[in-house]
Amino acid sequence: MQSYRKELWFEVPTRRAFINITPDVQRCIDESGISEGLVLVNAMHITASVFINDDESGLHHDYDVWLEKLAPHAPVSQYRHNVGEDNADAHMKRQIMGREVVVAITAGRLDFGTWERIFYGEFDGRRRKRVLVKIIGD
Repeated sequence: MQSYRKELWFEVPTRRAFINITPDVQRCIDESGISEGLVLVNAMHITASVFINDDESGLHHDYDVWLEKLAPHAPVSQYRHNVGEDNADAHMKRQIMGREVVVAITAGRLDFGTWERIFYGEFDGRRRKRVLVKIIGD
């Protein structure tokens, strides 16, 4: 069995965004030379997320609206965590959207359903953050 590790870095200029990182993950699989196995993709920051869903702009808009209703950014005074900070909502949004995904690799490709894609969800942007890609297999 082989293993491969790579960090993907992102600096989102806005507070929140959803970025399709599927091509980045597939490039990691290609670089690894692993054709059968598993890939773990996880956000290495507690105010960011990695999740799988459809790459459709309406859905991304709906996620943004829904998350803001569940954990609104303002007023920042509503959160105890925000003493000296303003990102408590980002921690909660990450908890809802999840930290990581694991995807099967078959014949050197992500073994997905038809519309599935991997996304990096940013909830407290404007600084560099990383995503870990860890691949194991043969």
